[in-house]
Amino acid sequence: MKAVIMAGGFGTRIQPLTSSIPKPMIPLLNRPIMLHIVELLKKYEITDLVMLLYHQPAVIKNFFRDGTDFGVKITYVTPLQDMGTAGAVKCAEKYLDERFIVISGDLLTDFNLQKIIDFHEEKEALATITLTSVKDPLQFGVVITDKEKRISQFLEKPGWGEVISDTINTGIYVLEPEIFSHIPAEENYDFSQDLFPKLLEKQQSLFGYTAKGYWRDIGNTDSYREAHHDIFKGKVNVRIDEPKQDLVGKDLRLGSDVNLDEHVTLEGTVVIGDNSQVFESAHIKDTVIGRNCTIEAGVRLSRCVIWDNVYVKRGAKLNDSVLCGNVRVGNGVVMEEGVIVADDTSIGEESYIKRDVKIWPRKVIEAGATVTGNLIWGEKWKKALFEGALIKGLTNMELTPEFVAKLGCAYGTTLPKGSFVISGRDAYRSSRMLKRSFIGGLLSSGVNVRDLTMVPMPVLRYKLRSFGEVGGIQFRQALDDPASTEIIFLDGDGLDFSSSMGKNVERIFFKENFRRAHHTEPGGLTEIPQQVMDFYREGFLHAIGKTPLQKKAFKVVIDFNHSPASQLLPGILTQMGCEVISLNAYVDEERGVQALSDRGQSLSQLSKIVATLEANAGFWLDPTVEGVIMVDETGTVHEGADILLLMVGLALKAGEKGVFAIPVSAPSAIERMAQERGCAVTRTKSADRSMIEAALSSEVILAGSMDGRFAFPRFQAAFDGMFAIAKSIEMAARSGASISATAAEIPRRAFLHTRVPCVWDMKGGIMRKMSEDSLDKEASFIDGIKVHFGEDWALVLPDQYQPHVHIVAEARDPKAAQKLLTEYQKKVEQWKKELS
Repeated sequence: MKAVIMAGGFGTRIQPLTSSIPKPMIPLLNRPIMLHIVELLKKYEITDLVMLLYHQPAVIKNFFRDGTDFGVKITYVTPLQDMGTAGAVKCAEKYLDERFIVISGDLLTDFNLQKIIDFHEEKEALATITLTSVKDPLQFGVVITDKEKRISQFLEKPGWGEVISDTINTGIYVLEPEIFSHIPAEENYDFSQDLFPKLLEKQQSLFGYTAKGYWRDIGNTDSYREAHHDIFKGKVNVRIDEPKQDLVGKDLRLGSDVNLDEHVTLEGTVVIGDNSQVFESAHIKDTVIGRNCTIEAGVRLSRCVIWDNVYVKRGAKLNDSVLCGNVRVGNGVVMEEGVIVADDTSIGEESYIKRDVKIWPRKVIEAGATVTGNLIWGEKWKKALFEGALIKGLTNMELTPEFVAKLGCAYGTTLPKGSFVISGRDAYRSSRMLKRSFIGGLLSSGVNVRDLTMVPMPVLRYKLRSFGEVGGIQFRQALDDPASTEIIFLDGDGLDFSSSMGKNVERIFFKENFRRAHHTEPGGLTEIPQQVMDFYREGFLHAIGKTPLQKKAFKVVIDFNHSPASQLLPGILTQMGCEVISLNAYVDEERGVQALSDRGQSLSQLSKIVATLEANAGFWLDPTVEGVIMVDETGTVHEGADILLLMVGLALKAGEKGVFAIPVSAPSAIERMAQERGCAVTRTKSADRSMIEAALSSEVILAGSMDGRFAFPRFQAAFDGMFAIAKSIEMAARSGASISATAAEIPRRAFLHTRVPCVWDMKGGIMRKMSEDSLDKEASFIDGIKVHFGEDWALVLPDQYQPHVHIVAEARDPKAAQKLLTEYQKKVEQWKKELS
C-alpha cells in the first residue's frame, strides 16, 4: 500500500516559525515534524511514499532524498501551481494505481493506521475519512455519520451556533484509485470543500472512521508549543533520537558530545542535542535544546523549545518560549510565556520580551529594550522611544496604528482625567492616519482632545500658551527620511517635552499600565482649526512692526513647500504691506517631503526668480514651518550658520537691543558683532529645549539654531519660520539697507563642520578621551567639549540622536580651520581604535 504525504503548505498561520523552512520541516523534539509521520507510516509497513511538495520543496528533498536513509522509498511530485488538496493528489495519479492513504505532513498523531485501513476494507468504501473528537471543533470541518458509519453531513468550520457534533475531519483518508474519476484535472480542488460533498451528493460509498489516540494539527505557534507540552506529559509517544540517560527519577536525553555541567538543575523531560553545552547553575525544566547550542551559567529555561545554533547568555530567564535557529540572547534577558523569536535574531542584554510577542527573522533588539508588541517589519527595537521630544519610526512598519494607539493610552495616563490636549499634523496622509489612532488611545484614557487637524507647528505651540491645555502633539513626515513619521510631544507651555516627561510616558508604555476610562467617561473630541488660526494671526500682527513696510513696499518670493503655512502667511504679509509671490503654495496630502537633491533644485530656482523679479528677498520655508533658508536680492542663498549670522546682523542693524541665544557650536563672530552694538550673547546646549528655555528670559531678543530655525521671544519663545520671515523683512526695512549689504558687513572667519561615525557604546569613551586630552588647554563644557586656541577653537560634540560625533572648528582662515578640524578628526578616529 502506498501513502501520500501532503507537504506543500505555506505555513502562513504558524509564522514566524516558517520564515526560513517549510512547515513540515519544523523541528519537533529536534526532528522534522514530517519525519514523525514517515515513521508512523513505516510502523504499519507503508514504505512506498509519494510526497506532494509546493512551498520550498528543495528543503524537504535535501533532507529525505530518495528515502533510503529512513527505510522508505520516496517519489516527489511538485505541482506547478496551487491545486488545492485533492487537485494536488490528482497530480500524482500515475503513481497511485492501488489503494492508498493520504496524510498531512504537519500532524502529530499516534493513530493506529491499520485499524483505519481495515475499516475501509470492511466497508468496501471508495473513501474513508478518519475522524476524531476535539474540544473546540470551530476551526475544523465537522462530520456527521449514521449508524453504519456512512457520512451523512459535512459542516466546514462552523460557528458555535451551528455545531452539531465534536467529531472532525483529521485530514487522514484512505482512498481507492477510482477516486480520481471524481477529481477534475488541472483544477484547484479541495477534499473537504469540493470532493467529499460531491461524493455525498452522488451517494458514493463515503465512510467515516472515528480513531482513538492522540491527534493534533500543528497549525499555529500555540499548538506547536502545546504539542511539546503534551509530549512532556506523556500524552503521545514519539521517537526521540537522543538516548535516555540512566538516571533515576529523571527523563534526560543527551545527544553526542554534550557538555552538561554536574551542577545543572534538571526537572521533567529535558532533551539536549548533539554538541551542545550547558554550564553550571543553569535550571532547565521540560525543555528541548537543539544542536550546537550554548546555555550559560544561571540561565533558567522552563518549557522552552530551542532550535539549533542558539546562544543564551548568563542569567537569562525564558518561560514557555520558542527560539529558532541562530538566535543570540543576551545577559539577563527575560521572556514571558508564548514568545517566539525567529531565525538570526539578536536580543540585547537585560531586554524584556512581553508575553506572546513574536519577533520576525533578522531583528536586532537593543540592550535594555522592552518589547511589548510583535516586531515584524522593522530591523530594530529601540530601548527608548523618545529622541528628545519626539518619537520617530518607519511609517506603518515601526509606527503602526496599533503602536500609536497604545502610545496614546500611555501619554493619556500621564495626564489628569478630564484634561485637554491639542493635536495637529502636517498635510501628509500618513500623518493623519497615525494621528487618528493616537487620539483613540488618548480618549480611552479619559483625556479630551482639541484637534487642530492640519496646522503649522508654530501655531500649535502658540495655542498651547493661551487656553490652558496640558499638552500637545504634532504628527509630521520626517525631513531627513520621508518614509518615517515624527510625533512631537509638547508640554502645557508649548515647549518640547523634557526628558523626565518622555521617560514617564515610556515607563507606562512598556509596563502597559494604562488608565482605562469608565465607559461613561471617555474623552471628547472637538475640532477648532479656524479659531486658532485667527488667534495666531492677531498675535502675530500685534508683535510685528508694520510702519517701516508701509513707507516702503517690500517684494518677497516664498517657496511654501506645500505646507499649511501657505494658507496663513501670505495674508499676514499682505496686511504688513508686502507684495508676496508664492511658490508651491497649495496643500498636497500625497506630496511628501522633498528629497535633498530636489531641495537644491528648488533653491536654485528660487534664487533665479528673486533676481529676475527684482524682489527684495526670497525664503524657502521647510515643511515643518520651523526653519527657513534666505535668499538676498542678488540671488545669494544663506543657510545654516550663514543665515544665523545674517539674522543677528539684521537685528543689530535694525537697532534691536538685548541678548542673542545661540548654541555652543555657533560662530564666534556673533559675539564680536553683538559687543560692537552694545548687545550680549548667551551660549546654550544644542538641544531644542535648551535653546527655547534660554529664550524664555526677558532679555533675549533672538534665539537661533545652526539649521535655520529662529525664535523671537517677544512673539513666542518657539521656533517659528513664518514669524522669522516676517521679522527679517521688518528688520531689513527698518535698517534701510538691503539684505546683501547687511551680509557684506558681517565679519567672516573660517568655520568648518564634519561628523565621524561612532557607535553609541563608544561615545562616552570618546568624550573621556577628549576630556583627558583637554586637561592642559582652555576648554568649556556647555555641550560637548570646546577647546580654545586664542580666537580659534575646536568642538567635539556627540550627536544626541544619531551614531556619530560632530567636530566643529573655527579659525582665522580656511587653512587653519581645516588643520584644526583634521587634527581632531584624527584624534577621534585614534580614540575609536583604542576603545574597540
